[in-house]
Amino acid sequence: MTQNDSLLSRFRHFDGYAKTMDDFRVKTTIGALVTVVSTMIIIFLVFFELNVYRTPVWRPELVVDKGRKEKMTIHFNITFPKMPCHMLSVDIMDDSGDHISGYTHDVYKVRLDLMGVELTSEKEKTLGDNTQKVGKVLQEFNPCGSCYGATSPRGDNCCNTCEEVRTAYVNMGWGLGDPDKIDQCLREGWRERIETQSNEGCNIHGKLLVNKVRGNFHIAPGQAFQQSEMHIHDIKTFITGAPDGHTFDLTHHIHRLKFGPDTEETSAAIAAITDTLAGTDKKTERARVVYQYFLKIVSTELKPLSGASIYTNQYSVTQNERSIQEGGSGLPGVFFNMDISPMLIIYHETRPSFTSFITGVFSIVGGVFTVAGLLDRVIYRAGKTLKKMDTGKTF
Repeated sequence: MTQNDSLLSRFRHFDGYAKTMDDFRVKTTIGALVTVVSTMIIIFLVFFELNVYRTPVWRPELVVDKGRKEKMTIHFNITFPKMPCHMLSVDIMDDSGDHISGYTHDVYKVRLDLMGVELTSEKEKTLGDNTQKVGKVLQEFNPCGSCYGATSPRGDNCCNTCEEVRTAYVNMGWGLGDPDKIDQCLREGWRERIETQSNEGCNIHGKLLVNKVRGNFHIAPGQAFQQSEMHIHDIKTFITGAPDGHTFDLTHHIHRLKFGPDTEETSAAIAAITDTLAGTDKKTERARVVYQYFLKIVSTELKPLSGASIYTNQYSVTQNERSIQEGGSGLPGVFFNMDISPMLIIYHETRPSFTSFITGVFSIVGGVFTVAGLLDRVIYRAGKTLKKMDTGKTF
């Protein structure tokens, strides 16, 4: 025997997978069935493992929010099918003392008909003969209109439009009163326009820039103004109803309400917590109703596998609906009360490593074949025992 043969003979002693001769192997139908079933199970589990490997997941991390002194953007889109646009006012208040009535910057109102279709032009409507009153105003037109005791928003003591008079009254904390007594409103057909739009709805959308502190913004009917340090809305027209007798109400549908930059999340799960109120629908037949949404807002940073980080906010919400009794206190409207959390949640997008995927595949293959082998041996020995019992053989 050569030296090489001796080394190989010694090395064979390390073989942990000793083989049996083919003549001593027995193949059975049950063994074939177990093999086929185990192979199918392995294929299914490997595909499942591959899907887990290819699907990223978000891992949260909680830290202290260091950006609480920053401004926060609110993106909103709400439809009021039974409220004309001219009656809706957006107001902002917070604990820092900021109070903005009739916020209009980056806020857009779209007039809708009763079917919810956007109106591109005002409908014409015969509203009676007002030519004498309008003619009188046109004859007496002054290029510098009166502000009727209020301070001009233009800074030149002139109010040349009905809107400028209304703004001047809001800044003074006054209610406008009868628009027929305001020459600018009469010249522009303000009352006729109100009556024409009384059977319309409104979609109000846009963005608000607010302090990142506790506060609220609300959409309420009527002109807003301050009186004795109180926030008041002129809701006389809202409560009285339309000239044709039908009443207004605050039925609304929230299409969107997000806090932070306008981003498109890549995960439906993340979108669900950053736009929680999307799809909310509230219906009522009563005018004096207060809808309150109490929002707990948490700053959120999304760190995807590729690309820049996304900064947004997620929020939870508690809803409350309350009717105001005749003569009771309270302002009908839709209120969003915001409470800012001092914490920041960072979501890291992760994916299992390739080595963990390979390890999982090997575990599946080895585990299934091992269990299948044990099962095959149990079935085979049980079959032999039963066959011996039937033939009356004993050992």
